[in-house]
Amino acid sequence: MTRSVAEVWQHWQPRARMGVYPFDFTPYEDDERVLTGLKSVEDRDAWARAFSDAARPHEQAAAVASDPAAANKEWLAAYGLYRMGRFPCMNSAGKQAAYRKSQECFFKAHSSDVERVQMGSSPGILRVPGAARPAPVLIAWGGIDTFKEDRHASTDPFYARGMATLTIDMPGTADAPVPGSETAERMWDPILDWIAADPRLDERRVAIWGGSTGGYWATKLAHTHRQRLAAVISQGGPAHYAFSREWIDQAESGEYPFELAATLACAFGGSTYDDWVRIAPGLSLLDPGILDQPCAPLLCINGVNDSIFPIKDYYLVLEHGSPKEARFWPTGHMGTAPDTVPTMLAWLCAKLGL
Repeated sequence: MTRSVAEVWQHWQPRARMGVYPFDFTPYEDDERVLTGLKSVEDRDAWARAFSDAARPHEQAAAVASDPAAANKEWLAAYGLYRMGRFPCMNSAGKQAAYRKSQECFFKAHSSDVERVQMGSSPGILRVPGAARPAPVLIAWGGIDTFKEDRHASTDPFYARGMATLTIDMPGTADAPVPGSETAERMWDPILDWIAADPRLDERRVAIWGGSTGGYWATKLAHTHRQRLAAVISQGGPAHYAFSREWIDQAESGEYPFELAATLACAFGGSTYDDWVRIAPGLSLLDPGILDQPCAPLLCINGVNDSIFPIKDYYLVLEHGSPKEARFWPTGHMGTAPDTVPTMLAWLCAKLGL
């Protein structure tokens, strides 16, 4: 099912007013103007062009602003609008160009408070607290539409509690060096090796947090890389039932605004709905016995009414292998509620000795 632009705006307007995903940092009036002016969500380059045109005045204002705070606000507005220009993924030339512009503006907004790092072929965004070293590390990533730049702000509460934060792209998205596949967990090996070699970071206290489709990789790594991880949070991810044709069809008319299956396919080497139907069954964590293996300490988080990935996937995770912990809310995808982040933060601090 393809929603009209009017339907997408109706779905998104409350989020735009609140300035929450995917409208982080974007001025409401720009969002409204673009999304009431577009003719279709299917013309990807027209989508990218409209949001990029909205971003450009903020970029220009930032470049000439004499007040650092005012400049930063404009850089972030430009970043957010260029980010919307490439949403949900870089599946056209215009969206690819919009992503590169969003990166430029993001790093201008954060020119003094982040470190760009290269871990083998994987780039990342690092912050190391000034407290006692070596610091525990939280590696965080999002899903099919949330890249390392977008994930950065969500790690603020964890950084404030003394964790180094490292945001990366999950396989098949943005600058990740490998596409998603049945073996793409190998991408994390050089990342963990890089952490082990940095004296500022404590390789014995490495935690990971994957959100949405990124929760799939968190759950998998909790099992495949259990000896290298002190704690794992899997939030809103799939594991088995989400990969069935029945669920894929149902999710197309769920809470994701448009192009869910096609965007999932883009992260796993495909590009269309049919590609996702073909690829998805091979990603099951149940069929190859992964869920029956021992795992690192694992906290599963989601909403029981998730219409993107079924909550019964997490019930399945809990029914297999090592004992795990979970907290589910009576909400939709990701279990977003006032106490969601505090719950994750408290659990992670306990696991990392903070």
